[in-house]
Amino acid sequence: MRKCEAMAEKCYGLLGRRLGHSWSVPIHKALGCRDYRLIELEPEGLEGFLRREDIGGLNVTIPYKRDVMRFCDAIDPAAAAIGSVNTLVRRGGKLVGYNTDIDGFLYMLRRAGISLAGKKTVILGSGGASLTAQAAAKREGAREIVVVSRSGPDNYETLPDRHGDAEVLINTTPLGMWPHMDGSPVDLRLLPAVTDVADVIYNPRRTNLLLQAEELNRWNPSPGGELGEPVTRSIRYTGGLSMLVAQARRAEELFFDRSIPDGETERITAQLWRDQTNLVLVGMPGSGKTTVGRELARLSGKPFVDLDEEIVRRAGKPIPEIFASQGEGPFRQLEHEALTEACAKGGQVIATGGGAVLWSENRAAMRRTGRVYRLRRRLEDLPAEGRPLSQAGKLEEMERLRDPLYTAAADREIWNVSSPAEAAGEIWRDFYE
Repeated sequence: MRKCEAMAEKCYGLLGRRLGHSWSVPIHKALGCRDYRLIELEPEGLEGFLRREDIGGLNVTIPYKRDVMRFCDAIDPAAAAIGSVNTLVRRGGKLVGYNTDIDGFLYMLRRAGISLAGKKTVILGSGGASLTAQAAAKREGAREIVVVSRSGPDNYETLPDRHGDAEVLINTTPLGMWPHMDGSPVDLRLLPAVTDVADVIYNPRRTNLLLQAEELNRWNPSPGGELGEPVTRSIRYTGGLSMLVAQARRAEELFFDRSIPDGETERITAQLWRDQTNLVLVGMPGSGKTTVGRELARLSGKPFVDLDEEIVRRAGKPIPEIFASQGEGPFRQLEHEALTEACAKGGQVIATGGGAVLWSENRAAMRRTGRVYRLRRRLEDLPAEGRPLSQAGKLEEMERLRDPLYTAAADREIWNVSSPAEAAGEIWRDFYE
């Protein structure tokens, strides 16, 4: 990462320990801070760095939101009341601490239509972000506030029994954050009264916690964890991207003592979402995913990843040979590894294989970082040559079995009946809007 060097100009950036996941640089550059950078420090380097006179403004993230407070010459009363500082500004030679996270947190809730007033609110985690969430819950008039941590009476194991009547769930832990995106702090099926879920994580866009909230709005999972019957449970949910942008906007106002129009938050949130989100294509073999994907990559300017080509590259042999020599099981494992790795990167067009939706882990990987489109063609128009599982009249049975899985994976369904360019254009318009 770039470090601030001793120089005449002021230093602006994000201070933390591990910042490979951060999207802060493009946000602050979009807000006008062209020299904003990432500053990774180990704990022993914190004091020496914060004594520097060339600091203009810093954002602070895990794990230093409380640690920096002892180096501040002054702390804004709101930040002192919260007990956490995420913004530092040097004014007249003095280092002043603020908390703009609460501005971003409240913006995120209101944008999602989530109200805490009069509701029992459970906050997962006890770090700096938890302190912000607790302060926001008090300010918004939550009826009861419960903080869950790994120890003490209110822990993750006792949560369903002690607080099964929780109405709002807020995750402030890093569980599920890039690059370790598989985890989830709780199982929402054990909290049947929850109507609102907020996760402060912004990368990935949809954590496993949010994916489950979304799924519970659509399906009643069977005991084995697969899709069951449609249900009508309604859960409002939001990730932390709008919080990240809103708190950055407020920090920029403090850095430079200027006002930034409210509309900038939405503009930058939308642009960052478009830049970082994958466009993922699923559908039956022969539905045109590769052809449409290449056209979509041309339209969007995003890199194109053909999952089947990546599998062939890794295996060193064509897919029919993989099936013939190893069988479907080893192929699916190769597919899973290639898909997970591809989806972990942002801002791409990804054409998947027809059976990629068979594994629930694959569907989750697609949806965490992407907007997923199902391409459809008439069954009689699907080519079977060179496709091992499409031979001998198996397409009808394949479509019957996979149809609910494509539906579960996809955000939108697009018919590819006229031309690849037309289908790609329809996807791009939907994605952009």
